[in-house]
Amino acid sequence: MRVLAAIALALPMVGAQAAARTPFQIRCEDTISKTVSVLTAQQNGYSIDTHLPYKALTVMKGVARSNTWVLGLTKTESQVAIALAGPMLQDPVSGYECVAPQIAVKLTYAPVVIYIGREFAPGTCAYDEILAHELRHMKTYMEHLPRVEKIVRAALAKRFEARPLYAPGGTARAALAREIDTGWLPYIKAEMRKVEVLQAAIDSPQEYARLGKACNGEIQNILAGKVPPGK
Repeated sequence: MRVLAAIALALPMVGAQAAARTPFQIRCEDTISKTVSVLTAQQNGYSIDTHLPYKALTVMKGVARSNTWVLGLTKTESQVAIALAGPMLQDPVSGYECVAPQIAVKLTYAPVVIYIGREFAPGTCAYDEILAHELRHMKTYMEHLPRVEKIVRAALAKRFEARPLYAPGGTARAALAREIDTGWLPYIKAEMRKVEVLQAAIDSPQEYARLGKACNGEIQNILAGKVPPGK
């Protein structure tokens, strides 16, 4: 996990060995609402698109194994939104302020589109095999989302620990926003991107070889032009 910048600062009137809280600490910790981190993950379903030829799908993917065609393609986009709010108190004596961050994180995938080359007509064995392969990709995306939610939820809880944060007057919100933008947002996006390793494992040479032999060679025959598409 990336080390995140912290904005919690020691109040100048609190010594390292202080036995009692200051009046300002009591106000902050006992009167303003607790730190809240709300994390939601949402799946948005999928659709199937069969209007593009497999050669166009190969170009769309951009990176494919040499001497292979992309027969189907699963596309989506991970989205991370973070909203920040929270009550604040100020102490004119010390010049410090405290804030109880209320952080709402929303993780979503844009609706998944499963592309299947138009040469493989619905209802054929080739179409069913390619669709089954692409559904494995979609399932991997959907299963990754709750894993990221769990990891991020634990990290947020550890970082903020349901306590207010202290900072010099006029700096708390800006420092917290900076921590979100430069620390938490890249961290969460990196956790979302880890799914690509799992996706690459699905497109193994063994899987390509299996598809090539599936349906009594129907897929290879279509690629070679030996069988009219959909026949």
